[in-house]
Amino acid sequence: MTYASYLYFFAFVFLVYMIYLIIPVKYRWFVLLAAGYTFYIVLNGFLTAFLLVTTVSTYFCGKQIGKFQEGFNAKKKELSKEEKKQLKAVVTKNKKAMVGIAVLINLGILVFLKYYNFFAGHMTRFWRLFGFSGGMPVLKLILPLGISYYTLQSIGYIVDVYRGKYKPEQSIGKLALFLSFFPQMTEGPIGRYNELTPQLVEGHKYNNADFSSGVILMLWGFFKKLVISDRASFMANSVFNDYQSYSGTVIVIAVAMYTIQLYTDFSGCIDIMSGSARIFGIKLSENFRQPFFSKSVAEFWRRWHITLGGWFKDYVFYPVSLSSPFMKLSKTAQKRFSKFFASLIPSAAALFVVWMGTGLWHGASNKYIAYGLYYFGLILLGMLFEPIAVKIFNKIKLDRKGKLWSGVSIVRTIILVGIGMMMFRANYVMDFVHMFLRMFTTQNPADIFNNTVFSLGTDKHDFLVIFIGVVIMLIVAILKEKGRDVLTTAATGRIPLKWTIMIGLILSIAVLGAYGPDYGAVDTIYAQF
Repeated sequence: MTYASYLYFFAFVFLVYMIYLIIPVKYRWFVLLAAGYTFYIVLNGFLTAFLLVTTVSTYFCGKQIGKFQEGFNAKKKELSKEEKKQLKAVVTKNKKAMVGIAVLINLGILVFLKYYNFFAGHMTRFWRLFGFSGGMPVLKLILPLGISYYTLQSIGYIVDVYRGKYKPEQSIGKLALFLSFFPQMTEGPIGRYNELTPQLVEGHKYNNADFSSGVILMLWGFFKKLVISDRASFMANSVFNDYQSYSGTVIVIAVAMYTIQLYTDFSGCIDIMSGSARIFGIKLSENFRQPFFSKSVAEFWRRWHITLGGWFKDYVFYPVSLSSPFMKLSKTAQKRFSKFFASLIPSAAALFVVWMGTGLWHGASNKYIAYGLYYFGLILLGMLFEPIAVKIFNKIKLDRKGKLWSGVSIVRTIILVGIGMMMFRANYVMDFVHMFLRMFTTQNPADIFNNTVFSLGTDKHDFLVIFIGVVIMLIVAILKEKGRDVLTTAATGRIPLKWTIMIGLILSIAVLGAYGPDYGAVDTIYAQF
């Protein structure tokens, strides 16, 4: 049972919702907790034990941080200024120890299961360069679904409790619900405790607007996933797995197909999840905001996988860039360089850590490290050349916010992102290099007309369906960029409009979904991360 299956849509979500409405309001959060663990056990079996370890360790470390803080608050009124300062230092040290234990346990589990074999292989090859025999053993490790997501949520929670953003949760059941809410378990969005938990535990009555919005959003997600993404995957997989057999022209089209596949797969699944939650009256964090209208790579990443970027910004970028060592480095740099370059040093260092982390978060592979460094390089170059760009545009009197330059910037960003997508999908780093070179050295436009392009699992009719689907998505995105949310309007507007869109989506999915006797459901891409 996956998010993109009819079993999830028609059986699980609506069965849980029926039970949810029957139970008294104040106990409805128990239904969500039971549903989350049922869903996870069905998918993961005994690997649910890792989720339990994360939940229990996060809960007790959070409570201990709260006790340390309460103890300090109770004593500080009786102490002198110096004694208060000394006690605060001790309490802070103890609180940091609890954060360290929670992070060590949960991040340690993730790193071991996800990255041990990757680093073991590299260490073994490194030792053999110096003539040492043997090496680190390769282990048969199974990665629990969603571990990258619920681990980040648990770390975000424990750090926020340490920072005093909110008090620790006193109910282990409610914290368990925060980490196991079934619509967001395997692909996000990455939730924040103070935004999500109050919605989960308060209990919601039936609301027609929420129910309609949820159903339409789920159908929209199914349309993206089954009609567009799965259809685009056939050609993308054929070319990326055997790129040596195809010209640069075919590779360019395959990269475009994969970009469409990845976006519609991920954003479609997020829509299904957000729609699932909305039915219960719960709003998940926004994860996409029309990313392909971005005018720079940095803006693209502020619009794509928003919750991951926000997590890295709050819990990695700011702590690193504002840390004592880097602030000292910045002050030292001010004596030798301009103010601009001096202030850029801590930001660049933090940016490097963020993008190394982002790359590795996606998987234990050299290509993901290269992928992270690619975006680090692009964003850093943008920061370096921004002052020069401002001077040039002022000198030639070109309006950077005008339609002409905005259009050029959007196209440039799409090309750069497309290159990143090719790196992301390529099986190995060198495959990406060879594919990139073939794009310029083996162009053969005749492949578009001699049926080569249409013989790779995605035929002319499939291309037509993808094209129409992308146009529909583009229209919806343009309207949303201008402040008109078609899906929300349909859900809350007049009944004829609502049913027209719902029936249209249902028919499109039923008639145009990628089915057939030889069809196997395409696994959701981001579930593997």
